[in-house]
Amino acid sequence: MTEHATGTREEWLAARLELLGAEKELTRQGDELARRRQELPWVPIEKHYRFETDEGDASLADLFRGRSQLLVYHFMFGPEFTAGCPACSAIADGFNGIALHLANHDVMLTAVSRAPLANLQAYKQRMGWTFPWASSLPGDFNFDFNTSFTEEQQREGPIDYNYQTRDLRPVLDADGPVSNFAAGAGVDAATFLREAPGMSAFALDDGVVYHTYSAYARGLDGLWGMYQWLDRAPKGRNEDGSGAWFRRHDEY
Repeated sequence: MTEHATGTREEWLAARLELLGAEKELTRQGDELARRRQELPWVPIEKHYRFETDEGDASLADLFRGRSQLLVYHFMFGPEFTAGCPACSAIADGFNGIALHLANHDVMLTAVSRAPLANLQAYKQRMGWTFPWASSLPGDFNFDFNTSFTEEQQREGPIDYNYQTRDLRPVLDADGPVSNFAAGAGVDAATFLREAPGMSAFALDDGVVYHTYSAYARGLDGLWGMYQWLDRAPKGRNEDGSGAWFRRHDEY
């Protein structure tokens, strides 16, 4: 016998209608947040970033591929990694299907990492992904957008991430999810934590590239397709805090 509350269809419907009101309010709040994101001031990019892509050397403007908008996922895949971050990989599993739709709606979606292009291409083939993925090695792009950090920054302690100061030192030697993720990427915890997830949005207007938005950490929750489904499953995310339950899709 289940320990969860049970009831009649009428009781369920009454509770569902009450919940529906809260869901609609959340939807309206989401619409308002989207509007406010689009009203943020645009910041012109004055630095000249270079990337390696499947098509060769590229500028940030080249990544737009003829569109006026660019969405970049800062994928945790450092130069020393032997595989991409398992969490970033779970997020990226959802990119293939939507990238085509976005590209036909004036929006280019690409991943950017500091790993050499050959490593990204090999991992992309392993995962069966087709979305664009550029290497920013050895440039400053990831550092400037607060998703990569130097060993010196890490050793000194506080870094700026997710619009606040974060100290990585207490978790460098900790056991748990970080160490497990690091091992899955073929590196130690310290090396793993020199990369961080995030997404950034850019606009191209009259030849000028503008930075319009960035989000990090839990700000990326909406990009995790599987979690949007789990939040509607009977047991929700069903996580006990002991570590990530998911794996790369070819490791189940």
